[in-house]
Amino acid sequence: MQPFVKHTGLVAALDRVNVDTDQIIPKQFLKRVERTGFGEFLFFDWRYLPDGKPSPQFELNDPAYKGATILVAGRNFGCGSSREHAPWALNQYGFLAIICSSYADIFRNNCYQNGMVPVILPEETVAQIMANAKKKNGYRITVDLGKKQVYDNQSLKASFDIEEFRRHCLMNGLDDIGLTLKNEDKISIYEKKRWPELSGKK
Repeated sequence: MQPFVKHTGLVAALDRVNVDTDQIIPKQFLKRVERTGFGEFLFFDWRYLPDGKPSPQFELNDPAYKGATILVAGRNFGCGSSREHAPWALNQYGFLAIICSSYADIFRNNCYQNGMVPVILPEETVAQIMANAKKKNGYRITVDLGKKQVYDNQSLKASFDIEEFRRHCLMNGLDDIGLTLKNEDKISIYEKKRWPELSGKK
C-alpha cells in the first residue's frame, strides 16, 4: 500500500452519526471478487435516486466537494458489519483520511490495513472542522502523521493519538503482507532448512 506521511486536501462534511458499513457499501455490491471498483458504489443508497441519477440532497454530490480527499463525519463511523469493503470503497472514491470523534473498532483497524488514516479528535474539534467544511469554500486541512497533528491555514491545530506501530506501518506503507515480506530472507532460510525434514530427505 502507499505510504501516508502528510497529506493536505479538500474536506467533505458528512454530518451524520452512526454511519454503518451497509450504508458505506451496500451488501449487493459485496459479490464482486475483485478488490477494486468499489468507489462508484460508495454510499450508493444515499448517493443515487431510484432512477439512477445523483441525489441532489446527498452531501457528497455537492460540486463543492468534488475531489475531496478528507472526510469529516459524525461519531461512531463505520459501525455495523465488519466488511473490509467499506474502507476499500472510501479509499477508491478518493478519501485518504477520515476525521471523527469515534469509530467502530473493526472498521478503524480495516482503515489502517488499507492505508487510510482514521483520525480521532474531540467532538468540539470535529464540530469546528465540520462547520468550516460546510461553508463549501474549498476548506482544506493537513493530516500530519509525523507530528500527529491536524491543522489548517487559519487557526485550527489539534493533536491526535495513534499507536506507534500503526503510525510506523502507515508511514512506511506496510500492511500485514508487507510486514511479513520484510523478513523474506529469514523465511527463505527457514524454508530451505525445514523442507528436507518435512520431505523425509536428510
